[in-house]
Amino acid sequence: MRVLSPADLAASRPIGSHVPVGKGLVAGALTTMREIGHETLQVFVGNPRGWKLSDGKPAEDKEFRRQIEASGTRAFIHAPYLVNLGSPTPATYENSIAVVAHNLKRAAEIGAEGVVVHTGSFVDPSDSSERYDAAMRQVREGLLPILETLEGDDAPWLLLEPTAGQGRSLCAGVEDLTAYLGALDLHPKAGICLDTCHVFAAGAPLDEEGGAAATLDRIVEIGGEGRLRLIHANDSMDVRGAFKDRHQNIGAGHIGRDAFRELFAHPATEGVPFILETPGSRESADDLATLQELRAEAASRG
Repeated sequence: MRVLSPADLAASRPIGSHVPVGKGLVAGALTTMREIGHETLQVFVGNPRGWKLSDGKPAEDKEFRRQIEASGTRAFIHAPYLVNLGSPTPATYENSIAVVAHNLKRAAEIGAEGVVVHTGSFVDPSDSSERYDAAMRQVREGLLPILETLEGDDAPWLLLEPTAGQGRSLCAGVEDLTAYLGALDLHPKAGICLDTCHVFAAGAPLDEEGGAAATLDRIVEIGGEGRLRLIHANDSMDVRGAFKDRHQNIGAGHIGRDAFRELFAHPATEGVPFILETPGSRESADDLATLQELRAEAASRG
């Protein structure tokens, strides 16, 4: 069996973090990524807690794109947290559509592969099926026209991130992806961003031997091969099924190290970047080093 070099491992399943833009996409985000030693990155391109559509700076966008293409660095955008395509509030729904479309435009401008969007909730204390159905219609009516604009292999992906199950989630955990992707007619540009803390909080047995592999198997069954495009690698402060989105450092939470080794070993993660959103991961290389170790162990076991 051929032993993969660190460069081969990084190309196969690159590991990075969500980094602050600060001084700009190049002077801030890329510089931080390189200083820490990350292999890929995720950024916001505007206020993560606001609706304002922030215009880019053409020269900076061009330089960022030039540098990531030259180095083979893969970049992703996370949409603002306010986005909720299932909201019964018209202003929230309309702003959500505008923000998603704008972030996909910015992704194309800076060379990012995709835009991560939380799948949202239907915000109904009664938990009524009518409100859920109406929210899913909103998802379809809002996202399908946007997806239809994403033409060509180079167009960015819309990456759907299931939530931890808090509130009235439209897509919490893996099983809910069936209905959500179905509402979008399994559009070829609708991808999946798997957040390990989220799916664990929603009940996925990542803390059991074989649980992470089974979770990935199910994702492939639901979405087909190639739809998993990104993994948010986070341990959990809370136990499985707690419906709480509280990230912990890798190996220090209730998911544990073995689950991440299983993720790296699974064929569905071939070519899929891992993005850390753990405490301190924007400034420290500790979790990066842990994941690199687990990635190497998974590769060595073949």
